[in-house]
Amino acid sequence: MSEKETKFYTEVIDLPSRGWFYPETNPLSSGQVELYYMTAKHEDILTSRNLIQKGIVIDKLLEALIVNPQVKMNDLLLGDKTAIMVASRILGYGKDYEVNVTCPSCGNRSAHTMNLEQTGDKECKFFTDEHRGQNAFPFELPMTKKTVIFRYLTHGDEKAVRAEISGLQKAMKLKHIDREVTTRLKRSILSVDGDEDGETVRQFVDSMPARDAMALRQYIRDTGPDVDLTSEYTCEECNYEGRVEIPIDLNFFWPNIGV
Repeated sequence: MSEKETKFYTEVIDLPSRGWFYPETNPLSSGQVELYYMTAKHEDILTSRNLIQKGIVIDKLLEALIVNPQVKMNDLLLGDKTAIMVASRILGYGKDYEVNVTCPSCGNRSAHTMNLEQTGDKECKFFTDEHRGQNAFPFELPMTKKTVIFRYLTHGDEKAVRAEISGLQKAMKLKHIDREVTTRLKRSILSVDGDEDGETVRQFVDSMPARDAMALRQYIRDTGPDVDLTSEYTCEECNYEGRVEIPIDLNFFWPNIGV
C-alpha cells in the first residue's frame, strides 16, 4: 500500500492474465494495476442516474479508480476487468458480498454471503514463453475439423459486441433474438484454416455447427485468464451442496444504492 501526496491511498493488484497477452508497450503487460481506494467522490459516480441509464456507470467508476492514465479500459481483457472490479469492491466496501442465490437443485432463492478475498484466478493454459505478448491461439473444431485462430475478448470488444447486437435488433426488428453467440464468435475468431478474410470468418460462423460453436466457447472459457467467481453454497431447503456462480451487477459495489 502507498500514500500519494494527495492523501489518496492506493493498492497494487495482480491481474489474472499476469500481463501475458498484452504487447510490451502496453502498461498492462506488467501484470499489475494500481487502484485508488474508493472515496465519496467515487460514490458520486455510482449514484449518477445519467451514467446508470446509459449503462456505463461501472466503466466510469473503474476508469476513475485506475491510477495510471496510460491504462485504457478498452485494452483490458475481460478477465482482468473482472479482477479490477473485485479488488475495487474489496477496497471500497470490504470482502463480504451478500447476494441472492438460486439453488440449482430445488430452485429455492436465498441470501448468501461470499468472501471476495477467497476468490482466485482460474488456471490459464497459455502461460508459455511462445505466447508472451500474443493474443491469438489455435483450436481444432471437433466436428468440421477446421482449425480456427481465436483471441480472448477485451472490454473494447465487449462494447462493440453490445453495440452490434443493438444495431441488429433495431435494423431487423428481432427484439427476442439477440445474436449474442454469433456476434461474439465473429469478434473472437481471427481466421479459419489460415483464411483471415473477415467476410469468410463471418460466413463461417453463421453456418458453424452448434457442436463446434459450443466446443469453442467452452474452450475459451476454460483456458482464458479470469477470476473464479464461484462460491461454496449449501441450500437450507434441500441441503444441496456445491459451488454456485456469483453474479456481478450494480449492487456488487453498493448493495444499498437504492436506484
